[in-house]
Amino acid sequence: MDSDLRIGCSGWYYDDWIDRFYPGDMDKREWLSFYAERFPVVEVKSTFYHFQKKKTLRGWYERTPDDFRFILKANRQITHRQRFSETGDLIARFYGLAKYLGEKLGGILFQLPPSVEKDMGLLESIADQLSLRQTNFLEFRHASWFDKPVYEFLRDKNVGFCCVSVKGMPEDCIATTDTSYIRFHGKEEWYRYLYSEKELTAWADKIRRLEAETIYGFFNNDYQGNAIQNAGQLREILTE
Repeated sequence: MDSDLRIGCSGWYYDDWIDRFYPGDMDKREWLSFYAERFPVVEVKSTFYHFQKKKTLRGWYERTPDDFRFILKANRQITHRQRFSETGDLIARFYGLAKYLGEKLGGILFQLPPSVEKDMGLLESIADQLSLRQTNFLEFRHASWFDKPVYEFLRDKNVGFCCVSVKGMPEDCIATTDTSYIRFHGKEEWYRYLYSEKELTAWADKIRRLEAETIYGFFNNDYQGNAIQNAGQLREILTE
C-alpha cells in the first residue's frame, strides 16, 4: 500500500495483557515504551474521562519513538455531557493539552453518544467549533449519520469520518480527508470479541480501496489481549 498505514490498539494500560503481551515482571511504567516498540500508534481513551496533566502528556512523548503517533479521544464533557453545546472553550482547552505531544499528535477523536441522531444543524455547530489547524475525526454511534450528505459535509469541512466495526452499525469504510480512521469495537461480544481471519481479510479489502495518505486503525476489543492479536493479524494481511 502507498498509504502510511498505522494499526494499533485503543489503549495500552490493561492488567489482563500481563503475560499475554507484557512480561509478568515488567514495571507498568515501562508498558508504553514496550507497546511503542511493537506498534506505531495508539488511541488514548483515558482523555475521554479526565483532562490529563501536561507532564503526563510530555511523559508519553518522551517514552515513545520519534515516528510514534497518538490519537486522543476528546473529553466526555464536550461530547457526552454538553453534547457540543457552547463547548468552544473546552475544545480549545483540550487542544491546548494535546499540543504537548508535539509532532507525535496524530489527531483528536470526537465521539458522539449513541442516542444522538442525525442532525445537520448540530453537525454544522460541531464543525464551527473545531480548529482547522488540528486533525479532527468524528465517530457517530447512531446509524442515521451514515449518510451521503454527512460524508459530503465532512469533506467540505475537512473533518475526518470514523469508520466503525460494531454490532448493529453500518460498516461504511470511506475517507472524507486525506487521513482515514477505523475503530474495531468488536461485534457480538463487544470488547471481548475476537475477529476471525475471514473478517479481517474482508476489512483489509475495504482498507485497500481507501483513497487516503494516512490510515489509522484501532482495535478496542482489549479483553485478554484480543486487540493485540487482531491488530497484528490485520497488519500482516495488509502488508502481505
